[in-house]
Amino acid sequence: MKKPWKCGDCGNGYRTPSALEAHRRSHTGERPFTCPQCGKGFALLSCLRTHQRVHTGERPFTCSQCGMGFTQLPNLQTHQRVHTGEKPFTCSQCGKRFSHLPNLQRHQQLHTGERPFACTECGKEFIQLLNLKTHQRLHTGERPFACTVCGKGFTQLPNLQRHQRVHTGEKPFTCPECGKRFTQSPDLRAHQRVHTGERPFTCSQCGKRFTQSSSLLIHQRRHTGEKPFRCSVCGKNFIQSSSLLVHQRIHTGERPFTCSVCGKNFIQSSRLLQHQRIHTGERPFTCSVCGKGFTLLSILQTHQRVHTGERPFTCTVCGKGFSQLSHQQSHQRVHR
Repeated sequence: MKKPWKCGDCGNGYRTPSALEAHRRSHTGERPFTCPQCGKGFALLSCLRTHQRVHTGERPFTCSQCGMGFTQLPNLQTHQRVHTGEKPFTCSQCGKRFSHLPNLQRHQQLHTGERPFACTECGKEFIQLLNLKTHQRLHTGERPFACTVCGKGFTQLPNLQRHQRVHTGEKPFTCPECGKRFTQSPDLRAHQRVHTGERPFTCSQCGKRFTQSSSLLIHQRRHTGEKPFRCSVCGKNFIQSSSLLVHQRIHTGERPFTCSVCGKNFIQSSRLLQHQRIHTGERPFTCSVCGKGFTLLSILQTHQRVHTGERPFTCTVCGKGFSQLSHQQSHQRVHR
């Protein structure tokens, strides 16, 4: 079929004037279709309609295997490869296979080291433009995805979807080894390394190994001294965005995590979890030598020094070693 309508910029041909007009917006940057909910602009009306499903929650494309819903047909088709095991895209460097092309393209940048998208605020570089745009919300404070139950805002839609499981109690991912359940599959995969002992991410500076790449990235900042996340109130800098978020609650007074037994409020969910063990009597961390149980991993690690004799905290004046930092600090007052 002939394509008589030609683009004056790139020469591409189109069958209809309307198709040419839509294409021209890729050159002009025009986005005439605007979302009334969040103000985001789109070059095509169809793209706006697909986007609006983010706000309405509509997911018209449903997987016949597991019932999971999607806003777009291509997303459903990609998801179905989870069930079929199909991985049609192969890396020419290492042979690793992928279920869809964008994952292969991101992976290939691991071989080239290419990170073409840099944040103008902190200089952090990204493989994808989308990841840069998401990252920039940490600096601007923008959280366009809001929970309809509690109003909490998120920088990314997947984070909102995971958060909503807090309200529903849904934990669809189960560890086959111990039965522990998780709200998201990456958490399950990371957890399974506890059983296998696998730590595939290694620090090039000190050799310390990690179960997750994100943990390695945060750790590496301890070597570089990088603290890219700054509090807008007091100017304090942090290694990771979650630490900044928790810190900001000092200024706001927010304590969003409440104990259902005694009503005590906490800044962090982990603090609430630790506190609840007072009520339940749970001591999940057990010493492999004497069997004594502890409510916190850090307390178990301190206790284990009784068996190993390790004294990692040394007095700077006399060289005496201590198993706990607090004991070393108390001792140093003797020298004053």
